[in-house]
Amino acid sequence: MIIREYQSSDCKELVELFYNTIHAVNVRDYTKEQLDVWATGVVDLENWNKSLQEHYSIVVLDDKLIIGFGDIDKTGYLDRLFVHKDYQGKGVATIICNRLEKAAQEKIITHASITARPFFEKRGYKVIKEQYVKREGIELKNFLMEKK
Repeated sequence: MIIREYQSSDCKELVELFYNTIHAVNVRDYTKEQLDVWATGVVDLENWNKSLQEHYSIVVLDDKLIIGFGDIDKTGYLDRLFVHKDYQGKGVATIICNRLEKAAQEKIITHASITARPFFEKRGYKVIKEQYVKREGIELKNFLMEKK
């Protein structure tokens, strides 16, 4: 495995990984309708690239395939953490999270999906509140979580 910082040339592959992971992994906790509004397959690559460049963003590769990525901003907001469906449970998210947490100055905040909540809880994150996000009139449940 290779761990490196994000490069603009990664953006399209990360968007595809995001879409595929949500539709393959989060299917156990969300309906197809919810998955379709969460990851529509239509993304503004320019905005994603800008966001990933502004944050501390890392990718993990197995040979030349990106198998995971994550990012955290300067305030300690852990924005994205996604692992390829074929690499779930192999420590990739832990590797990414370890790097992101080291980059944080103080407390870390994230909005964890139902699927990701147990992973974050094992790392010492606490649920601050359960919340619902509306996308195209469809509610998605997630959890505001914090690690001090």
